Formats: sequence, C-alpha cells, structure tokens
Amino acid sequence: MSENTADPRHAHREEGFPSQHQDQPGHTDETMPKPDHGEESYVGHGRLEGRRALITGGDSGIGRAAAIAFAREGADVAIVHLPEEQADADETVGLIREAGRNGISLAGDIRDETFAADIVFETRKALGGLDVLVLNAGYQHDIDGIENLRTERMRRVFETNLLSQLFTTRAAMPDLEPGASIIVTASIQAFNPSPGLLDYAMTKAAQVAFVKALAEEAGPRGVRVNAVAPGPIWTPLIPATGWDAERLKTFGSDTPLGRAGQPAELAGAYVYLASTESSYVSGSVLAVTGGKPL
Repeated sequence: MSENTADPRHAHREEGFPSQHQDQPGHTDETMPKPDHGEESYVGHGRLEGRRALITGGDSGIGRAAAIAFAREGADVAIVHLPEEQADADETVGLIREAGRNGISLAGDIRDETFAADIVFETRKALGGLDVLVLNAGYQHDIDGIENLRTERMRRVFETNLLSQLFTTRAAMPDLEPGASIIVTASIQAFNPSPGLLDYAMTKAAQVAFVKALAEEAGPRGVRVNAVAPGPIWTPLIPATGWDAERLKTFGSDTPLGRAGQPAELAGAYVYLASTESSYVSGSVLAVTGGKPL
C-alpha cells in the first residue's frame, strides 16, 4: 500500500464511543472523544477563493468542518448558532480567521422567522455578498415508540429542520447570482429511516424533496441546489440525542467500513458542491455514509 493511501476502515476511531449524555444542542468540549473537524488535517487549494458563505449550525460538528474547509479554500464564512453555543462558535470563528479569512458568528434561533431571514442580510452586510448557502442546522432526539413522541419535541424537529430552511432560502434566493450554490445537510435517514428517529427521518426525506424541487426552479437562474447525506457521524448532536450506552458503543459499526465517520470526512463533499468543479451538478444527493446505500 502506498504511504499516501489510507485504509478507510482504520482512518479514524474504530472502536465505539463511551457512555455519555448531553442536553441539546450539545457542545464540543463535552463530547468524548472530541470530534475531528479537520483542524489539523484539512489543507486548502484555493478552490473557493473570494467566495462568501453562510453556514447554519456552523459552530460544531459537520458545520464546523465545512467552515474550516471553506476558509482554507479561500472563502469568507459566516456561521449561525444558538446563543448557548457561543463558546463553540468563537472557536470556529478563530479557526476561520487563522486561515486568513473574514469570519463572523450570528447567534439566535433559526426557528424564529425574522432571525432566519436576518442572517442572510447580516451575512451580505459583513462579507459583501453571499455565494454559498449551507443549510446544516438540525435537531434530533430518540423516540421510544411513537406513543411516546412529545408534541413540543416534534415541533422543534420540524421547525429546525424544515421551516427554518424555507425562511432562510426565501430570504436568500432573490439576490443569489449565477454561480451561487445552496447545499442542504440531509441524511441517510431520508432513505433508510430508523423508528427511533421517526420525526427526524421525515424531515430529512422532505429536505430531499426540497432540494430536487428548488434545483428545478433555480437552475435556469444559474443557481445550483444539492444535498449531502451523511451516515453515522460523530458530532455533539449524537450524545445529545438520548441514546443509551450500548447504542453509543456500537454507533457506526453497522456500516461496511465498520466505524462511524468524523466531521472532517464530510468537508470535501461540501467544498466540491460549493466549487466550480461541480458546475454540472444540481438536484443531487451526495452520500457520505461509510458505504451504506441510500
């Protein structure tokens, strides 16, 4: 095997994860082990030079990995996060600025219609425009049977994963110029739903429909719309989902590669969909699932 070829089965942590619990939304410094966002490994090559990006849920997990990669590829980046995630957001903005790019954080709850629209205007004001919109923020929780599905938690899933995306996209679309890219973080759950994530899986399936329909509308304007569908990825959302010790111990072990993925392993997918390398790709769902089929 070439020294530059890594065996994907062993590229990251192979064993399961220790028992732990967090309240939503989850925090990086409480997640054991700390997820790999590409802080030490991602090397940019100028593929997004001069672009301006907005990433919801950009403080940690997949959103942070995308933010680091975008900045190191030459983009200025605004991230959106809940107020209680400010510490994670500050760390992410620091990494963006270390890459020599402009980085800002916008604190608020994207379930609020006004805030979800304002982040578009604040990004354009701070960065001078908007070229890449990454709709990544999400919420999930474990359900022990549909009879135990609590209405308030179900509403939070729908409002976070669906309504907020509509609010933000509606605000962004009128001024997106040809060459702009919208990227949605969907999930393997859209295609292979788990009963314990029933309402979450419903929203992810709806996101795929959103991507396909919006790609039809936006294509004639030169705006591309795509999704990334992650499989089991180790982020602060996982210990905040409510799973027991056995579920965490086996998290990701059912993939063909035999392990969970790390946020850093998705960064390239977002860079590809944001860059001109994917200029003929729209209405697509890119799987990053450790080999699990969609």
